[in-house]
Amino acid sequence: MPRVKSPSQAEISSNPREFALLAQAAPNGDVDPEVLSQYIKLYGQPSASVPQGEITFAEFAAMFSRPAGGDKPANNCVGYAALDKSGVLAPYSFDRRPVGPGDVRIQITHAGICHSDLHQVKDEWGGSVFPMVPGHEIVGIVTEVGEGVTKFKPGDRAGVGCMVDSCRTCDTCQRSEEQFCPKCVYTYNSKHHDGTLAQARPGGLLVAEGGYSSHIVVQESFTLRLPDNLPLDATAPLLCAGITVYSPMKHFGLDKPGMRLGVVGLGGLGHMAVKIGKGLGLHVTVISTSEAKREEAVKVLGADEFIVSKDAEAMKAAAGSMHGIIDTVSAKHDVGALVNLLKVDGKLVMVGVPEVPLDLPVMAIVFKRAMVSGSLIGGIKQTQEMLDFCGEKGITASIEKIPIDYVNTAYERVLRSDVRYRFVIDVQGSLIL
Repeated sequence: MPRVKSPSQAEISSNPREFALLAQAAPNGDVDPEVLSQYIKLYGQPSASVPQGEITFAEFAAMFSRPAGGDKPANNCVGYAALDKSGVLAPYSFDRRPVGPGDVRIQITHAGICHSDLHQVKDEWGGSVFPMVPGHEIVGIVTEVGEGVTKFKPGDRAGVGCMVDSCRTCDTCQRSEEQFCPKCVYTYNSKHHDGTLAQARPGGLLVAEGGYSSHIVVQESFTLRLPDNLPLDATAPLLCAGITVYSPMKHFGLDKPGMRLGVVGLGGLGHMAVKIGKGLGLHVTVISTSEAKREEAVKVLGADEFIVSKDAEAMKAAAGSMHGIIDTVSAKHDVGALVNLLKVDGKLVMVGVPEVPLDLPVMAIVFKRAMVSGSLIGGIKQTQEMLDFCGEKGITASIEKIPIDYVNTAYERVLRSDVRYRFVIDVQGSLIL
């Protein structure tokens, strides 16, 4: 069985992508020949062959060296960026800050595509700053840590979600709910309150760049440990889609085995709600406008029941049957019909964000003593809890993996709901510095 000698930090710094591949293929140095052959085929030199016996890291790295596309950039990071609100992404290079005492450098292997990425690159929510490198479902391998870092080391699997900083002192930060901090810094297109994580822009504006890029530098306190047993590509969407549905289940007490949970919509968020709900031992009912999704929901994702919301008789039969509903739909829809499905004291939690205001069914809410609420991702502590839970239960996203030069086509398909259920960019296979 081939064995790769441990590299020095200098060797890792010179070949971070190749070190990340080594950490995946041979975390302990010993590598199965079949696994190495597969990695060479996917990520390496076509002419490389599987060696025998012990080899140096330099020899391993040589098997995976690939020329970067075009001329080598002067900057230390490459990615894809939207240059204006047309939302079209193109190759882009920029400089990440050097690793500081409390920082973790992650060589990005995969990045998920969230629907909010599309809103941001098209400036549909306002305030977008260009050029913009999107992406907040980021996974990869640690290649360098600052001298003050204690929880991570080179070779560890790590991730970054929707946030990279907060004030650390306000009430919400003290409750480990950094997502509600007035000074929360999101992973991209977000002004940093002190500039330490940001990239310079004309006029002095500072913004953070996201995960459609070769690496990222993040403070240890906003770096997440990934379960060893889950594949990196299918883990990436957990960092937004997963926590977005896990958090309201936990916060609103919709997490007790045997409880009946409705899930409205079966897209990136909805399919994760089904998987996590089943992992918690809930009785899960998918509510969709499309009969065509029934078989997928029940036979593939494991939902217990399926209701077509346009079927008046089916909706009537399910009235008063659910302890809670996670509503993932981002289009205008009938909230009153959903409230009618709740038991007394039931909870309807909105995690989708429609572009137009929804009508509030006050009478239905009053007569059910129902709660209609919203939820925004989750704090760092709860996100780590979610990842650990998914590792324990073997839960990952259902994905379609794509090269980064397919991203504009993927965006078009997201708008058509033509994906089952999350696009994930194979960064390490298609974006090379």
